[in-house]
Amino acid sequence: MENNFEQLIATLQTSSSYNDCLCEIRCILEKQNSELSSSFISQFYQSILILEHWTWQLFSQNSHQWIEKPNYLELIHTLALFNKNLIVNYEDIEASTKGSLLFPDTIDCINVIFEKFEKTNDENDPFIVIVSLWYDNLCCFLYINAEFEMSTIIIHINNYMARNYIMTDQYNFYLKQLHQSPLSQSIFTAKQLFYIKTCSLFLSTYLYTKPSDFLYTSEELIHHFGANYVQVILLHTCTIESWSTQLLACITHLITLFASCCWWGEEKRSQTKIVFPTELATCEYINALIRIIDYKPFYQSITTKRSNDQTIILEVTLYRILNIAQNGDFLWFLRSKISLPDTLLNIAKISPCDKMRLCIYATLGEILCDENLKELKISDSAGSLFFNMFEEAWQNPSKKFKQIPILLLLKCLLNVSKIDAFQQQIADINKVSFLIEICDQYPIIYDILWALSFNHNIQEQLRSNTSFITKLTYLPKECDNQIRKFSYGILWNLEINHENSRTLVINNEKTFDIMISYSHQDKIFCKKLYDELINIGYRVWIDFDQMHGNIMDAMAQAIEQSNIILICMSEQYRRSNYCRAEANYAFQRRIKIVPILLQQHYKPDGWLLFLVSQLIYVNFTKYEFSQAMKMLIKELKASVINDVCLVNVKLKEEVNITIPMTSIPPEPLS
Repeated sequence: MENNFEQLIATLQTSSSYNDCLCEIRCILEKQNSELSSSFISQFYQSILILEHWTWQLFSQNSHQWIEKPNYLELIHTLALFNKNLIVNYEDIEASTKGSLLFPDTIDCINVIFEKFEKTNDENDPFIVIVSLWYDNLCCFLYINAEFEMSTIIIHINNYMARNYIMTDQYNFYLKQLHQSPLSQSIFTAKQLFYIKTCSLFLSTYLYTKPSDFLYTSEELIHHFGANYVQVILLHTCTIESWSTQLLACITHLITLFASCCWWGEEKRSQTKIVFPTELATCEYINALIRIIDYKPFYQSITTKRSNDQTIILEVTLYRILNIAQNGDFLWFLRSKISLPDTLLNIAKISPCDKMRLCIYATLGEILCDENLKELKISDSAGSLFFNMFEEAWQNPSKKFKQIPILLLLKCLLNVSKIDAFQQQIADINKVSFLIEICDQYPIIYDILWALSFNHNIQEQLRSNTSFITKLTYLPKECDNQIRKFSYGILWNLEINHENSRTLVINNEKTFDIMISYSHQDKIFCKKLYDELINIGYRVWIDFDQMHGNIMDAMAQAIEQSNIILICMSEQYRRSNYCRAEANYAFQRRIKIVPILLQQHYKPDGWLLFLVSQLIYVNFTKYEFSQAMKMLIKELKASVINDVCLVNVKLKEEVNITIPMTSIPPEPLS
């Protein structure tokens, strides 16, 4: 039968009556849907291309009479399944070949299809169902092969969908239909599903590529549909067990669209404030996300290839939770969810999807302390998974691991590289040499190596690589400020004794009363703090402009010339390599450290906990600024005060830290 395929396709172009021909073509495609033979595509590529273009032309015809003919519908549904298999199951077929088969001929063809869609008054027009299948398949292809998103036709489709469907009152009308529970199945019309499912999915896939010249901003998109989206999520995640297939599809792709808007907009706080104006609103939303990943029946449907809505909703929801954890503002709330780590671990054990497990391990690295990570031995599993994926991606010409770009893997590694337990795992499996091998291609690795170089075992591995150390000494002269900063940071951590540095001024003369050590994300608050201390009469050192040159030597000089180091604690401070180096050096030099808390709900953890666990801190999130300043001044003047908060943690018994506490009166106002 296959031998006649070319002749059958030729008949489509030359004859106006070909019912038998349609049946034979359908039978051949059905056989291929069972056998999944790549040789069929290679042998009959040109004929398949003609069939695909014939189908797009069929969609753009003025008449819909073909929809009423069973032979046409059966062939089109069979071809849709063939295309889905082509996208997902034919890994040995080049993406360019797949794209040439799946893409429509012209923009005019697309416009005619959209016009026909808009003219129909039938909410359940079969034409809408069929066209949705084609766009869903095209979207699936684009998710796997994002490089095709920048084609002229795809850009046009996304602009059209955004302008004419998503950013319309009709889109919100369909969303508001979901504001009731239980739902009537009658609301899930073909047109409603096209708006909420197909268009949302198509646009979200596009936004993940971070287009630079899109019609709307992420804030405009979120402002348009965000409130209705949140209401749908909060309402229906309480009754997940009753979801229909249609409701699952709608919620899956609404979450995906919202997540892509946040991703495209760089996870700015201004975006989330649009739909989550209060802390309580954000916490309720996080609870809704946790309810989704806690629904165990979804687990059994997880696939490796994102081929169903259960896999997509779990994957996207897990990434939303990870992004919330990495943002830091609500990390305290995630840490308060006692059962969340068990839920994540259960999914990781079951899931065959590497991308999903990667996300889970990264999230656990954020929400668990080092001690818990060591107890669960998560870093062991995560370390092996990360580097297996890295090495396979590095060997792949596309620099991807199963559609995961190596740069995304490195961004995940950057986050977990700041975790002490994970650092030790990397040291144990001896993967530093691999990172050094590829660092020139991916400058982010220098930042990763800086984070890892706080580990003593990794320090030894770095020191043993003399060629890399030599390279680091020359890099600051040849590279940009970022690489220069990373290089100085690594070299600083590898120094055995900083006291011998010629740049330091070590004597009893102190130029500054106070040095403010802070994350630049807290710059606005710290400027206010600096001004207040200056007005009182203190001599204060602070880096507002992010130092240039050898920033580590400049930092050391500032610490040596200051009587007190004011550590401005927040999640971002703990995550900063530079802040860690700064605080560590002050601790080693036995400079008096006074911690202050800038972030509500934050509790020091990791290396920061080690440094401040026996120190008194002033909580600027609990008191008005003026009152907290009075408490801070008391602490600056005396070694012990009563009217402050104590860190509610203890170190292990074998750790005994004593910090010299000398009081310094402020300089008189001039």
